[in-house]
Order: sequence, then C-alpha cells, then structure tokens
Amino acid sequence: GTGTFGRVLLVRDRSMSRQRRDAYFALKVLRKSEIVKLKQVQHIESERAILSRIEHPFIVNLHRTFQDSLNCYMLMEYVIGGEIFSHLRRAGRFSVDVTRFYTATLLLAIRHLHSRNIVYRDLKPENLLLDETGYIKMTDFGFAKHLCDERTWTLCGTPEYLAPEIIESKGHGRAADYWALGVLMFEMMCGHPPYFGSDAFATYEKILAGDLRFPAHVDADTKHLITSLLEPDVSKRMGNLAGGAEDMMNHRWFLGVDWSALEAKRIPAPIVPGNLPPGDTSMFQKYSTVDLKTMPGLASGHSHAATAYNPQQERGSYDHLFGEF
Repeated sequence: GTGTFGRVLLVRDRSMSRQRRDAYFALKVLRKSEIVKLKQVQHIESERAILSRIEHPFIVNLHRTFQDSLNCYMLMEYVIGGEIFSHLRRAGRFSVDVTRFYTATLLLAIRHLHSRNIVYRDLKPENLLLDETGYIKMTDFGFAKHLCDERTWTLCGTPEYLAPEIIESKGHGRAADYWALGVLMFEMMCGHPPYFGSDAFATYEKILAGDLRFPAHVDADTKHLITSLLEPDVSKRMGNLAGGAEDMMNHRWFLGVDWSALEAKRIPAPIVPGNLPPGDTSMFQKYSTVDLKTMPGLASGHSHAATAYNPQQERGSYDHLFGEF
C-alpha cells in the first residue's frame, strides 16, 4: 500500500529460524524527509511508543522498529483479510448482526486503549483489517496519543469521523473515540457516514448542525445506541459517562453478547476471508510492484542499504529527530 510519506511492503524476515522463515510481515517504510516536511515526527514517534507497549487481540502487533539514514521502518503483523472498508463497499451495507459483531470487538479494543490512557483518534473502515479468522485488527496508530491530561487539542483525524469538540477546538479526550464509533456503526448499517459534504468544511458544518437522520431499515434499538454515541454534549455521550465502556456493553442492543468469548475469539466471525495461502494479497487493492533496488534505503541483500545512496539527495540529516526509533 502507499501513503502520504511512505509505503507498506509485504516481506519475510530472513533472520528468523528456518521454521518461521515462511512467515510474512507488513513493513511500513516511512521517508524521514517527508515526515519532517509534513511535521509528523511526533505522530510517528507516538505510534511506535504506543504499539510497542500495547497487546490486544484486536490491535495489530508491532514486532520491531529500526531506521537508516533515509527511512524509519516498522515491522508489523501482516493481517491477510483486507480492510473492513473493502468488505463494506462490496456489501453496500452490513446487517445488524454483522454490525453488532464488529462494533463489539472495537468496543473491547477501545476500552483497552482507554484503560491505558490512550485515545485512538482515527477510527474509520480503512484502518480496520480482518485477520484470517475474520476478526478485526485496528491499525495505523499515527494519530493515537497517550493522555497526560484528560484532554488534548490537536486537530487530527478524518473529517466525517471528527467529533464536534475536535472541530470546535474545545479540547477532546476519550469521548471522541465513542463519537467515531457511532459514526462507524451508522456507516456499517447504512453504507455511508451520517454527515458528509462536498469538502471538509461542508462536512464540519453538517456535524455541528447535528441533523441526524436514519434510513427506514434501521431499528429502534440501533437508532438509540447510535444517537447516544453521536451526542454533541460530551458530558452526556455514551461511553463517556460514569460507567465508561460498560454502559455501552450493557445497552440492550448488545443483549446476548458473550464478551469473554468474543475477546477470546471463540465466536465465529460473520465474514471470514477463506483459506488463503501465506502472503496472499488478493483481499487488498492492487498497487504497482516495488523494485527495492530503486527504493532509497532499501535494496535486496543489504541490511544497511542506505549507504548505497547519497544522503545529500535529501535536504539534510534527520537522524537526531528519530533517536528513539
């Protein structure tokens, strides 16, 4: 895959034992010069720090990080089943049972993050991958942040998923993740987010106007839970009340969910990618093949490949900015 300042490559780790050499990983390659130019150093460092100390069945695993003079590298678990975004677009919309399954798994992951004083801040279908069993793995923690205080003020995230308090720069915290979960629930049930416009500012205006309308097929219990999550007043928003995540888990919409069995992945998932061979990429969008010999910082057979390139091609050395990597 490709991003604003990097690529994700499917790789194998040759340093592993012979028994594990066929294991595949996702290698996130981030160009230092672009990270600095786009003022994303803090976000990249935060992603590394958070993923290195978080372990949960519904959050992608970070195996290790390293760097050379041109790039930062994050070696991550390869999640073979593709994005929820792609599955949702193919289906048009999900049934209430499918929506409930994925909402419940995300709720458990968000509860775990919040228990560690971490806000995710980038919940959307593109950042949710399915593993080989059909369970969700949250990925892309570039906007995640460890809260030293109860609130943070950075404007970040995807416009359709931003809570009103983020748009209005009032300071935001855990409640913003519950708002985004409400947006995701709506999108899974209806095939589109509740608020969207021709551009970001038009979307912000609709979010702040708060005219929430449901299609006829959405039942009363689903409406009630989504409306409780898309509550503009953070002091009244579901998930941000005294009971925290348990308030939402006890909502009648989740009646019958075995939370322990779900977290242990003992409940069959509604969408299972199938018996895919190791390293299969059929569930992902196709990108042009990368010739590693032409990719600065990477060359087959060289562990310090950046030495084969002239660092002066970049605008300067950024190593001092990435000391922790």
